[in-house]
Amino acid sequence: MKSVLLAASAFVVSCPALAETLAIADETPGLIASYGLSDFEVYAPRTALDMVLRVPGFTIQNDSSGERGFGQASGNVLINGQRISGKSNSVSDVLGRIPAASVERIEVREGATLDIPGLTGQVVNVISESNALSGAITWRSRFRENLTPFYDNIETSLSSSIGDLQWTVGLVSSPNRGANRGREDVFDGTGNQIAYREEDYNFTADNVSGTLGLNWTPANGHIGNLNGKYRVWQSNETEYSNSYFASGDAPLYRRFGFSEDEIETEIGADYEFDLGPGRLKLIGLNRYEDSPFNTTIYFTDLDTGEQIDATRYRRTVEEGETIFRGEYGWSTKAGADWQVSLEGAFNYLDNEALLYTQNMGEVFLPVAGSEYQVRVEEKRAEGFVSWSRPLTKKLGLQVSLGAEQSEISQPGADRDAQSFTRPKGEISLAYAHSKTIDITTTLKREVGQLDFYDFVSTVNLSEGNESTGNPEIVPQQSWELEIETEAGFGAYGAGTLTLYGAAIEDIVDQVPFGPDNEGPGNLDSAIRYGVELDATLKLAPYGFKGAEITFSGELSESSVDDPLTGKSRRISDSLTQFFEVEFRHDVPGTDWAWGVFAESYRYSPYYRLDQVSIVKDQPAYAHVYLEHKNLKGLTGTLFLGNILDQDNTYRREVYAPRRTGNLVLVEDRTRNYGHILTLRLKGAF
Repeated sequence: MKSVLLAASAFVVSCPALAETLAIADETPGLIASYGLSDFEVYAPRTALDMVLRVPGFTIQNDSSGERGFGQASGNVLINGQRISGKSNSVSDVLGRIPAASVERIEVREGATLDIPGLTGQVVNVISESNALSGAITWRSRFRENLTPFYDNIETSLSSSIGDLQWTVGLVSSPNRGANRGREDVFDGTGNQIAYREEDYNFTADNVSGTLGLNWTPANGHIGNLNGKYRVWQSNETEYSNSYFASGDAPLYRRFGFSEDEIETEIGADYEFDLGPGRLKLIGLNRYEDSPFNTTIYFTDLDTGEQIDATRYRRTVEEGETIFRGEYGWSTKAGADWQVSLEGAFNYLDNEALLYTQNMGEVFLPVAGSEYQVRVEEKRAEGFVSWSRPLTKKLGLQVSLGAEQSEISQPGADRDAQSFTRPKGEISLAYAHSKTIDITTTLKREVGQLDFYDFVSTVNLSEGNESTGNPEIVPQQSWELEIETEAGFGAYGAGTLTLYGAAIEDIVDQVPFGPDNEGPGNLDSAIRYGVELDATLKLAPYGFKGAEITFSGELSESSVDDPLTGKSRRISDSLTQFFEVEFRHDVPGTDWAWGVFAESYRYSPYYRLDQVSIVKDQPAYAHVYLEHKNLKGLTGTLFLGNILDQDNTYRREVYAPRRTGNLVLVEDRTRNYGHILTLRLKGAF
C-alpha cells in the first residue's frame, strides 16, 4: 500500500528489555509497534497465540463463523498481511498452530492504513515463515467434582515447506466436561412454596478435528492459500431431578437427556495475483454441517419406581454455505487506494423433526401430526466500492459503500420467495493525535446474519414450551458508531478504550402469533450502547519487577419496546457486563511464574410471552496457577479453578395466560460447580 494515513507512533513498552528491542519505523504507514520473539521471552511462548495474547492493551476478536458471508474484513488479526480464508477456522486456532520460533515479528498497526476494507482500529499482523519442520503441542488433563477426569485433551500441529509451498497440519482432541448440583425451590404466584427439587446436572462432549493449511508463494508474486477442516462433535447432557411436594403427593423422579452427533466440514481457498494496474484476489468457501439431535424426558414415581410418562423429540438438521468472492484493488499516483468487490453466496438449512411418546416403559411411538419438515434457502449477492487516502499527515479516511440483494425461499412450501435489497457500508476516520494516542472513528451500516433456526418450529422438552417458526423473518439492520482510542504509556503499559452505539432496525425477538402461539419475529427498532476497555498495567516501574495486570471488560445497555406490553426493556438475553482480569508475576531470575485470573459475565433476562427467565454465574469464576517454563523443554502449568466457589443460579417466572396476566409459578435454583484442577503441558520444536 502506497498511501500514508498515519505517522508511525511510539506505543507501549512492556518491560525494560522490551524497551530496548521495540522497533517502531516512523516511515512505515500506520505502524504502531513491532515486537520480536525476544520481547516475549519472559513468558516462554510456545506458539504465536502465546505471543499475541501478551501484546499490551490488545484482545483478539475471534472467528467470523457468525458473520454474513465473507463480506469485508472483520476481526483484528492478520497472518502475513492477509485474512484467513475460513470461517470455522478461528484466529486462535490458527495462531495456536504457528510455533513461536517461526514468528519473525508481530506488528501492531492501525487497521485503516491497510488496503483491506473493513479493518479499523488496532490490528495485529503476525509475520511468520516456516522452512524447516516445526511443530507445537499442548496437553491438558482436568479433574473436577461430580465428573470423571479426562486425559485426552491434545492440540498438535506440524509445519514445513517444500520449495514455494508451506504446509501446516493440525489435530485437536478437545473434550468438554461440565457439572453442577443443587436445589431448586418452586413457588406459586402468591409466594407459597409448593415443591422443591434436588438436581444433578452433567455435560460431556468429545470434540475432535483435523485441519490442513497450504500457502503457495512463488517468485512471480502470486499468493495461494488452501484451508480445510473436518470436525466431529458428540455431546451428551443429562439432568436428574427428585421433586418433593408440599401437598404430600408422591415424590417424582425426572430424567432429562439431550444428545447431539455433529459432523462439520469446511474447505476455503483464495488466490491473488497482479492484473493490470492492481491485484485480483479470488476467494471460495464451502461449509457443511450434519447435526442429529435427540431429546428425551422421563417421569417416574420415586416411591414405587413406576414410570409415569416419557417423551422424545428427534431432530436432524443439515446446513450448508457456499461463497464465491472477488476483490480487485489498485493504488493511484495521488496516494489513494481503491478496491471493488463482488460476492455471491448460497445458504440452506434442512430440518426434520418428530415427537414421540412412551407410556409404562413401552416402545416410543410417533405422535400423530407432529412430523415437521422444512427447508430454507437464501441466495445472496453483494457489491462494494472502497476508497482510502491520507487527508493530512495525521488524518486518514476510508470509505466503503455497497449493497446486498437477497432472496429467501422455502422450497415445497405454498408461499412466494421474499426478496429485499439492503444498503451497506462504512466510513472510518483515523487520527494520530500524538505519538502515543491514536483515535479511530467508524460509522457503519450493517446487515445482520440470518439464523435459519428462526424459520423452524421447535419443541423444548426441558422447559415445556414450543416456538413457532416464522417464514417472514428478515435480517436485522443497524447504524453503528464506534470511537476507539489507543494509548501507550511507555513502561507503564497500554490501553484501548472503545465507545460504541447502535440504532437497530428489524431486531429479532419473541413475538405473538395469535392468542396462544409465539416465535421469533422482527421488531421495529432497538438501541444498544456501551464501553469496552482493554488494558495492560506493568508493575516494574512501581518496584514489582516481572509483574503485570491485564484487564478486558465491557459495560453495555440496550432498549427495545416489548411486543406484548409496549414498555421499554433491555434486549432479551443480551450481554450487559463482563470482565476478565489477570495478575501475573514472572519471578525474575527463575523459570517460575504464578498468577490469579478472574472473569464474570452478566446477561439481561430472556423474555417469552408467558415467562421471564435469567441465568447467572456468581460470584466471579477465578483460578490461581503456578507455572514452570522449562520442564525438559516444556512449559508446565497447574491451575486450581473455581476458588471463589461459583454457583449457577436460575430464576423463571411463569404467567397466565401471558406476561400481562397473573404470576402463577416461580422456579428458583442454585447449583454449585465444585472445584477444578487442571494440568497443562506446552511445547514446540
